[in-house]
Amino acid sequence: MKLYLDPGHGGEDPGAQGNGLNEKDITLAIALKIRKIILNDYENVQVKMSRTSDTTRSLAQRSSGANAWDADFFLAIHINSADSSAQGYEDFIYDGASNTSKTAKYQDIIHAEVIKVNQLKDRGQKKANFHVIRETKMPSILTENGFISNKHDAALMKDSAWQQKVAQGHVNGIAKAFGLKRKAVKETPKTATTTPKTTQTTTKTVYTVYVGSYKSKENAQDRVAELKKKSIKSSIVTTKISGATWYRVKVASYSTNANAEKRLKAIEKAGYDDAFIITEKETTTTTKTETTKPAASTSSTAKPATSTNKPSTSTPATSTSKPSTTTTTSAKGSTSTNPTTTPNNTTKEIPIIADPGQFTILGPTFLSAEQMDQFVKKVNPKAPALGEFYQTLGKYYGIRGDVAFAQAIHETDYFRFTGVVNPEQNNFAGIGATGGDTRGARFESAEEGVLAQLQHLYAYATTKPLPNQYPLVDPRFHLVDRGSAPTWTALNGKWAVPGTTYGQSILALYQQMIHSV
Repeated sequence: MKLYLDPGHGGEDPGAQGNGLNEKDITLAIALKIRKIILNDYENVQVKMSRTSDTTRSLAQRSSGANAWDADFFLAIHINSADSSAQGYEDFIYDGASNTSKTAKYQDIIHAEVIKVNQLKDRGQKKANFHVIRETKMPSILTENGFISNKHDAALMKDSAWQQKVAQGHVNGIAKAFGLKRKAVKETPKTATTTPKTTQTTTKTVYTVYVGSYKSKENAQDRVAELKKKSIKSSIVTTKISGATWYRVKVASYSTNANAEKRLKAIEKAGYDDAFIITEKETTTTTKTETTKPAASTSSTAKPATSTNKPSTSTPATSTSKPSTTTTTSAKGSTSTNPTTTPNNTTKEIPIIADPGQFTILGPTFLSAEQMDQFVKKVNPKAPALGEFYQTLGKYYGIRGDVAFAQAIHETDYFRFTGVVNPEQNNFAGIGATGGDTRGARFESAEEGVLAQLQHLYAYATTKPLPNQYPLVDPRFHLVDRGSAPTWTALNGKWAVPGTTYGQSILALYQQMIHSV
């Protein structure tokens, strides 16, 4: 199913105004929530929007956009206005549609679902000659979600939780009207009542100091022997990177970053400038199992879980996480007094850039939105919080969003914009800033600026068609030699000219980000 969402008004057109609110802001908030809910919860749904930020769109652009995409359903979100006494919800279909049409049927269903949750007076189902429901070729509905001129309705509009309810009501109606199938939810298998199990997982953060990472085990062994001569105890830990086995030389793990940093400086002072810290999650799972008596309502007598007929007893908790076979002697100050357990990263394997020329643009995002924002704010406390956009959009396009964030840091000087590009342009990657006083592209919002950057990277990284959930906002997408730069260093001389070390500079910043968290 292809759903086209049209948040009313936007940009230079604020729509109805009242009680400190603009219609364009409320309609966009509701539409974005509709998109998020339906994509998260239902299968086989595509969504396009006439706007995803505060941009100006004409009525013709809205209807023609839906027609060109061949949408299955067009939904316009609006807010009403009249005298202060008017209040409530109503929706409209084109007055040329018959009462037995698909459009009328969809209106019946959606109206009923929205009115269940929106806490507004029901003003009924109506018909009108509005452009967007007249000129669209597919079934179309326009909903008026309360009166901005009414204090009661406006108070609800200011509440994000109410906006969420309204969005959910619209989604419920669309799902019912089109028979959408919910995405499967994995359920945890139930434990038999005769042998209930209680599982407790304990996770702690450890900061591990490494002195080198090698493709060759022999090289790692040589490093261990070299460190031993300097009275530095170490061991070899293997890890998988892009399917290949790498050998890291581990010195010690600490419970605090401060102790790890102290040890790192000592290692560097000893002449090892390839030492680094990795933050890891160490997880231990314990399972407590005990046999119980059968439920009183059971007619037959259940045997105890054990092979004997003795009264059941509780089994002491047993750990399912065994220590690794490699035992590391911790350095002074280390909290690792027990045998070392195998680190279990809760996100993804921490990337090691052994060969910058092979580090691809496409790949997973390792750092969280908070970690990205925290890193940049150490240098520029006034930097905008953009980590969430890089994480979510990076995941959508299959691009390393945290490396793209490092690219933005490089381009904007930690979002201080000391070059020709201004902060107001929301251009975080210098798109179109081709030299001299050419300031480049301008984007309506920070999210749109990040979206353009990710789309431009996608154009370089692959020849695959651009996914269509988001509109194309990169003005230079079609100027790119598609697939010509699958790696970050391949951007040298393309994204930046001459830029012979452009990609390497981005990756160096990325490594700093990883080792700072």
